[in-house]
Amino acid sequence: MKSYYYHRATSALRIVTLLISVYISPVGAAVSYNITDLGTLGGSSSYAYGINNAGQVVGSSYITGNPVQYGRAVQHAFLYSNGSITDLGTLGGSSSYAYGINNSGQVVGEASLSGNAGSHAFRYSAGSMADLGTLGGPNSVAYGINNNGQVVGSSSTGGFYAGWYAFLYSNGVMTNLGDFGGGGSSAYGINTNDQVVGTAYAVSTIDVNAGTNAFLYSNDVMTNLRPLVASSFAYGINDNGQVVGDAGHAFLYSNGMWSDLGTLGGFTSSAFGINNNAQVVGSAATPASGNHAFFYNGGSMLDLNNLIDPGSGWTLTDARGINDSGQIVGYGNINGQTHAYLLTAVPLPAAIWLLGSGLIGLMSVTRRRKAA
Repeated sequence: MKSYYYHRATSALRIVTLLISVYISPVGAAVSYNITDLGTLGGSSSYAYGINNAGQVVGSSYITGNPVQYGRAVQHAFLYSNGSITDLGTLGGSSSYAYGINNSGQVVGEASLSGNAGSHAFRYSAGSMADLGTLGGPNSVAYGINNNGQVVGSSSTGGFYAGWYAFLYSNGVMTNLGDFGGGGSSAYGINTNDQVVGTAYAVSTIDVNAGTNAFLYSNDVMTNLRPLVASSFAYGINDNGQVVGDAGHAFLYSNGMWSDLGTLGGFTSSAFGINNNAQVVGSAATPASGNHAFFYNGGSMLDLNNLIDPGSGWTLTDARGINDSGQIVGYGNINGQTHAYLLTAVPLPAAIWLLGSGLIGLMSVTRRRKAA
């Protein structure tokens, strides 16, 4: 017959094992977050789209007075760094938007020209915004930049809105990446291995193949990642070549295999960012309350609203970027306004205390057994 102390020791061991498994698991490692409101450039709303490994964040914000032009609120690109938000200005026009940042602090996006005669892709570095030009048309936009300073995006080639194609900007030259024969494309992400992802129009005798298809561009070849889905988009890629995007549901493409990341109970989801640890962020529909920001890790999609202080007043609707430290940026609703946010994972002091208490209790029981 097993002793009382044996059963106590066995129970304590089970508790400690459970605590250890939760605390060191990929999901358990980011059970809760502190949230930072990044503020605005004087207007009512802001949006965060990218973050680097130094924790610098880029996005766009309404400016003071919330002026409206052409039926839209005027926004300016911003850089958030060391607790301060900075207006990056424009290329002479009224508006600008920042979408990507690399680990050197170089920022890319789009900005309107003097007289608002079009909008061009820009690269902002060392306090200066450089116009990257176009593929021949009046407009272009940059969405991503890698640590080598190479930029990807989309540019018009003909009329004011017609003929948009994905581009790679490298060493001062903007190159048209082409499409799948359907008349257009756009590039959204690039890694340090010069692999580019985006979406391109395809044509086919099979109707389901016609439409926008996610692509991976590598070694001068554009590969269709999802030929049997009429509409798919690849938004992010990490240095391991893992791709995330939207094919009705958020997906992860890795080593030639597709994984459906699911939803938060609704019908749709989109993945926008992935870090080098294969942690994914995006936005997913919920059954009743619209879209919520999600964090996907180790096979589980988690609602980020369940991982922040429930008394914070925030509803996180979109997560757009994640760095290798697990910091997440996006935007959500606070006090009736849309604001950019930064999430930083916090430790679990209660779990640590319980873990320590369990170990102490287990050692105490073990010593008493030996003494008996």
